[in-house]
Amino acid sequence: MQSLAGESVVVIGAGVGGLSTACYLADAGADVRVIEQNEQLGGRASRLEKDGFRFDMGPSWYLMPDVFERFFADFDRTPTDYYELTHLDPHYRLFFKDGDRVDVTPDLERTKAVFEEYETGAGDALERYLEKSRENYEVGMEHFVYEDRTRLRDYIDLDVARQARGLSLLGSMQGHVENYFDHPKLQQIMQYTLVFLGGSPTNTPALYNLMSHVDFNLGVWYPEGGIGAVIDAFEELGRELGVEYDTDRPATAIKGREGAFLVETSTGPLRPDLVVSNADYAHTEQDLLPPERRGYDAAYWDERTYAPSAFLLYLGVEGTVDELAHHSLVLPTNWETHFEQIFEDPQWPDEPAYYLCVPSRTDEDVAPAGHSALFVLVPVAPGLEDTPEIREEYRDQILEDIAANTGTDLRDRIVLEERFCIEDFADRYNSYEGTALGLAHTLRQTSLFRPPHRSREVDGLYFVGGDTTPGIGVPMCLISGELTAEKVLEDYGRSPEP
Repeated sequence: MQSLAGESVVVIGAGVGGLSTACYLADAGADVRVIEQNEQLGGRASRLEKDGFRFDMGPSWYLMPDVFERFFADFDRTPTDYYELTHLDPHYRLFFKDGDRVDVTPDLERTKAVFEEYETGAGDALERYLEKSRENYEVGMEHFVYEDRTRLRDYIDLDVARQARGLSLLGSMQGHVENYFDHPKLQQIMQYTLVFLGGSPTNTPALYNLMSHVDFNLGVWYPEGGIGAVIDAFEELGRELGVEYDTDRPATAIKGREGAFLVETSTGPLRPDLVVSNADYAHTEQDLLPPERRGYDAAYWDERTYAPSAFLLYLGVEGTVDELAHHSLVLPTNWETHFEQIFEDPQWPDEPAYYLCVPSRTDEDVAPAGHSALFVLVPVAPGLEDTPEIREEYRDQILEDIAANTGTDLRDRIVLEERFCIEDFADRYNSYEGTALGLAHTLRQTSLFRPPHRSREVDGLYFVGGDTTPGIGVPMCLISGELTAEKVLEDYGRSPEP
């Protein structure tokens, strides 16, 4: 194994990608310090704790358990060394705004029967769809996710072409799903995961049908303590490997290059040999680097397609919310308008699709006795006007919509309420125009078309996180950390001395 003994590394930003990279680099012998501008680790996977309630502020779905198992195995550990998992049943519940309700459960035969009720032959079509999804997942993960192919010639290789044969690489998710299902509700069930990729059915490549294998076959899980417990596990693992962490220490500038970096921070300068930025890519380049050291100019970032921001309500309520599952989605029967109002004609959605998470259905420790903890997430376009007045009006609209479409009226039972929206994403995470996720997974922003892990202008500066490959989501950022560490080791690793 290559060694980084003697190298000092500062990781800017303690999101999942930064925490992952720190573990790999420390394991290779580097002296690693993670600095985080906020009061806690986790980046967008922060926690909100107040009055006995505890919320995951960002990611709340534990998907792709194999990725977490592989990550911990790289350090001769398992996830259960740090947290326990519960397989959710149902995986999630869908409320359609015409009154239909569908539970997607771990029982595939039961789900096939539900599909058959909507469309003759849809049960068998689901089985075929999931077989293609499984193939895409297994080949895609091994050859295109864990291997960072950054150049076009990497895809021209005959071995790569052989592995890619038959994969659904091109076309849109909408076109791909239409090949299997005619009923619009079935199409929506197969495409809801696009919300987590920051795209729409028409702008996301068909390759991402692999997410259905993640959903239906690998299952949806809950880590005891929420995603925050997973962040705690990454931190604990890092400390075991020798990583040091500083919170409340934002970076304000990056100067120099390998062996002679100066990272200016709010509490004094750091002088590492190497730097890894897990801060948003655009923020790092536009705000921390001088103009002559930037790999991309302001026009590049302005021309990108960004994943949605979000309007979030964190609610502590009296009593139970029995109509809602741990994960629930509320969908209009025609959701094209919602996506249009995010990507094409940005405005606050007037007939929104949204997500409800009730962790207290599974974990009694996240709310006081006799109460429920839940949050509401409405995807909205980044960059919208975001004022207290708009938030108040939209909050009332969403609570009314929840009551009308799920049978759960929360309005007279709320004992704790916190809001988070576009301006908060920009302020807390330095995210471009307040996007909640970063660069969307459009065809022109997937794989080698995403910004690289290595800085294009500064030797010894690297990037990690959702804006790089493989992309958005906790599992992908975890893998991004591994890929970034591989780049560092390729460039600066040495064979251990005998």
